[in-house]
Amino acid sequence: MADAGATIHASAVLIGAKAALIRGPSGSGKSRLALALLQAAGTGALPFARLIADDRAHIEAAHGRLLVRPAAKLEGLLEIRGLGIRHLPFEPLAAVGLVVDLAATDAGRLPTAEALETTLSGIRLPRLAVAAGMDALPFVLAFLGTVPAGN
Repeated sequence: MADAGATIHASAVLIGAKAALIRGPSGSGKSRLALALLQAAGTGALPFARLIADDRAHIEAAHGRLLVRPAAKLEGLLEIRGLGIRHLPFEPLAAVGLVVDLAATDAGRLPTAEALETTLSGIRLPRLAVAAGMDALPFVLAFLGTVPAGN
């Protein structure tokens, strides 16, 4: 069963088989993190990354997954501060596997179990809360490359 979906202010990058959906207020670094993830794949820090959406993304629930696609008219466009809008290869659709919330007010040194999840369109997903002013890339790389200790 699919919902009608919504267009939200977010960026999204396909990392391997699943997408990271990057949310945050204006100026929080959504485009900057998307670019950093693409560059991390270029250096081998990630096996694969491809832009899905920048600034606005369309999300919808379908068959127990949250799908993300670029908003119409923004396909393949990424804003790079200081360079302007650039055209990049993009994926037209992906399943979300991680939500990254930038400038998150509930970002904590030792996050609660509740802070490590979010629900969008009825789909529960892993969540990474990054405090304002923090470089999000190391947190995303650590999330993708480690397993919780389970304490």
